[in-house]
Amino acid sequence: MLDFKEIVVKLISKEVETLSEEEIISLIEIPPSYDMGDYAFPCFRLAKAFRKAPNLIAEELASRFGDNVNFEKIENAGPYVNFFINRNKLVETVLKEIKEKSSGYGSSNLGEGKTVIVEYSSPNIAKPFHIGHIRTTVIGNSIFKIYKFLGFNTIAINHLGDYGTQFGMLIAAYKKWGDRKVIEADPINELLKLYVKFNAEADLNESLRDEARYWFKELEDKNEEALELWQWIRDISLKEFNKVYDMLNIKFDSYAGESFYSDKMEKVIKEMELKGILKESKGAFIVDLEPYGMPPALIKKSDGSTLYTTRDIAAAFYRKETYDFYKNIYVVASQQNLHFKQWMKVIELMGYEWANDCIHIPFGMVSLEDGTLSTRKGRVVFLEDVLNTAIKNTLNIIEERNPNLKNKEEVAKQVGIGAVIFQELFNQRIKDYVFSWDRTLSFEGETGPYVQYTHARATSLLEKGEFNLEDDIDYSLLKTEEEVNVARLLYDFPNVIINAMEKNEPYFITRHIIEIAKTFNKFYNTCPIISEEENLKKARLMLSYATKTVIKIGLGLLGMEAPDKM
Repeated sequence: MLDFKEIVVKLISKEVETLSEEEIISLIEIPPSYDMGDYAFPCFRLAKAFRKAPNLIAEELASRFGDNVNFEKIENAGPYVNFFINRNKLVETVLKEIKEKSSGYGSSNLGEGKTVIVEYSSPNIAKPFHIGHIRTTVIGNSIFKIYKFLGFNTIAINHLGDYGTQFGMLIAAYKKWGDRKVIEADPINELLKLYVKFNAEADLNESLRDEARYWFKELEDKNEEALELWQWIRDISLKEFNKVYDMLNIKFDSYAGESFYSDKMEKVIKEMELKGILKESKGAFIVDLEPYGMPPALIKKSDGSTLYTTRDIAAAFYRKETYDFYKNIYVVASQQNLHFKQWMKVIELMGYEWANDCIHIPFGMVSLEDGTLSTRKGRVVFLEDVLNTAIKNTLNIIEERNPNLKNKEEVAKQVGIGAVIFQELFNQRIKDYVFSWDRTLSFEGETGPYVQYTHARATSLLEKGEFNLEDDIDYSLLKTEEEVNVARLLYDFPNVIINAMEKNEPYFITRHIIEIAKTFNKFYNTCPIISEEENLKKARLMLSYATKTVIKIGLGLLGMEAPDKM
């Protein structure tokens, strides 16, 4: 596809020898309004070399460029040179590209030959899959899809929290108060009750925590009873988690959790020892990170048991040896920032440069309107309940507004779950937010259902207009401001995907497809389509097809469906 920005860079590069093309690219701006052009080049950096005021340099440069078939005009405005893309060329370029690439528009071979691991979701076995897990799950899934779309060999890992002291607690609690039949009838709720009860009792009787530590050590030492109970708890928990993953249409390539690395830690610990970075401290073993502004990384407790840090280091080594990754991404809450900095620094101190390819993608926390989530105290909102409520509310709206809709249960699922996902991905991931039922299930304004409805509207329009992709299109007929504005946003979409990948921020895509939907609806309401003269009708239907295609791609990258009817 014709790259107008690249053409701008080449034009400037010919006239400005003091700047490299990379420097020119970094300086080019997108003006706040199309009235000021599609691209703007500021001349402040040139004042010293040219020995002139920036506005005079801009005036001189603009006069040198002359006429260019790719731009309607190139003019200066104060210290800026503004470039106005040739609208006919823009419209024809983007619509032909979408016609040719269809569902592959915006994809590329950018990541060819490079493996990217994305670790996300990673709930703790035997604990509720609650609203607090939705962020890692949907942000991670979207990041996974974005990398895959750009040609990377992408691997989705669900690093299950299936090891650690909490299993000592659960085994101890089960042996005291558990009933296998009762638990199997409602695994997560019953295991949660045991977990909450154990913590409440342990607050009154500290010796219970010693029991928990004992049973975790027994698990590490492969005690047969401990292993059997652990495997049973893991299996029934994963079965419950998969109900939610099926609803979200999320699949993983690996469920290798913390337990998978239990036999891989000793090798890593020995290497730390050989390289002289492991130190004994009060019977435990640590790596001193004080020189790097961090507390020590605890590698092994005084009782010989291991910690998250040890397991994450072992996991990183395993992944490097198994996948030889280009990037090893962890989508984990910002509360764990220090933890990730610590173990990545340990790997760096062990002499491995690939530690820099391990990337923590933090996100803000979710709280409830009446306080923070707390599994230990049983204060949770189950994610499955949120999704089911969203589906139920959506079905009620469909029954009210379009009761004769075919497959309404399926559409309710696509739209209800889509509403939840879209809201999660609408803002920058780092922002904390308070979970609100009303906001999550609202379909008004800048929401997932609004974008999905725009897709359905465009689909209906194409059916009514008997659109044929093989028709000859006179692209020059698309010249109103409303039409060109839609084309501009469609043209920008591939760069938005790359930007989302580079910054690991799905919200760039979310915001962009909202803008596409709003701009298309303005075009739809302003420009007659079906009733127009045949050639103009075909051209406007082609624009509608392109919009529908890009919205569907965008929703897919967010992990959402695009219903044809709503």
